Amino acid sequence: MYKGKHFTAIVLAAGKGSRMNSDIPKQYMKLNGKEVIYYSLKAFQDSPVDNIVLVAGKQDIDFCREEIVEKYGFDKTKDIVEGGSERYWSVRNGLTVSKGTDYVLIHDSARPCINDKIILSLMDEVIISGACTVGVSAKDTIKVVDENNYGIKTPDRNTLWQVQTPQGFSYNELLMAYSEMEKNNAGNITDDTMIVERYLGKKSKLILGDYRNIKITTPEDILIAEIFLENL
Repeated sequence: MYKGKHFTAIVLAAGKGSRMNSDIPKQYMKLNGKEVIYYSLKAFQDSPVDNIVLVAGKQDIDFCREEIVEKYGFDKTKDIVEGGSERYWSVRNGLTVSKGTDYVLIHDSARPCINDKIILSLMDEVIISGACTVGVSAKDTIKVVDENNYGIKTPDRNTLWQVQTPQGFSYNELLMAYSEMEKNNAGNITDDTMIVERYLGKKSKLILGDYRNIKITTPEDILIAEIFLENL
């Protein structure tokens, strides 16, 4: 147990990745000879987290168990559960089998370039703040546009961060936030910091991640990730 606390990593792998233009979901595509999902599971396997919950599509559960978890010896992955219709329902399913843990780290399997420094920094911070995420400051100028794509506002770039995963939370607080969400219309929610902000009124601390911690979204991201992984 890290600093006397129990940590569970919930790795999300139920997405379809339609923008990859591939019949193979992006998390199972090959990256330097191994599946994209391998790298996230390996990072948490080698970290101080106590156990891993893998959330996958119903049709992929057997594949994940046999061709990923058992094949690579990821013995911290005790549970493989079915994903939901939306990302947040997949997280909710992961939380359901994580009872008894103190903290959860939520991570998208499509971010294979995660490293030990990111995980340890997040584990340290979540003990202090109870809600945090890694991210990087925006390099580009960002425009707010209207319905016709005309720029109407230019926020100060120094106040803008690109949010990544993993994201860390007190298990009990995140579960409480999800319980509140279920009573209301979830709406457009893209990550778990939004859920604790909206339903608990709790701010999330942003800590520095890594510009290499990219999300595999389009085909060229595979090529970029291969380069990053060779130099991590």
